[in-house]
Amino acid sequence: MAEDTIIEAHHTRVDLGVWDLQSAWWGHARALKIDHYWSGDVAPAARQAEARILWSKKALHVRFVCHQAEPLVVGEKPQTLNKTMGLWDRDVCEIFIAPDPHVVERYLEFEAAPTGEWLDVAIHWTAQKRESDWEFNSHMTTAASVEKDRVTIAMRIPWNHWIHEPQKGERWRVNLFRCVGKDPNRGYLAWQPTRTPQPNFHVPQVFGSLVFK
Repeated sequence: MAEDTIIEAHHTRVDLGVWDLQSAWWGHARALKIDHYWSGDVAPAARQAEARILWSKKALHVRFVCHQAEPLVVGEKPQTLNKTMGLWDRDVCEIFIAPDPHVVERYLEFEAAPTGEWLDVAIHWTAQKRESDWEFNSHMTTAASVEKDRVTIAMRIPWNHWIHEPQKGERWRVNLFRCVGKDPNRGYLAWQPTRTPQPNFHVPQVFGSLVFK
């Protein structure tokens, strides 16, 4: 697998809180550029983002730092106690994870918005249809910081029977995304472009690899 399709997630000795957006530990994680649309075309710099991934004894930690040169597209009355259906229609960052690399068609989707709103769902993808388990509950938490021209979004996803604590050297499959802006010029960015005729993130065959170090 090409180097630009592999994420090396480094282990932290401390369990980061989801609000530890500027922890020095993030400096140990390689910045992953999310700078192309799903189609493979390069996105303008004003819409690009980066992601960093760490893991601890208790959880997976993901942080997105996004350029934000246009008005935010967010809910009028955000709530963070429960998952927000339809979050994908607003500004949002996403990670899709298949913990079993041999069954990439079964994966978990995690989303977080600049408001701190979130969504998690377990997916079973087939060529005929996509089954979504909306009862899935990962107990994820999120945090977000909105500054001038920049949005930072973090997720903390604890290990459980759905997403087990990995061993060093273990390899999962993964992809990272960002949705930004309004129609008709809405942007759908992907770390690994799916190259579908229309915007579509649910293409597990193109997922990259997440290696735990």
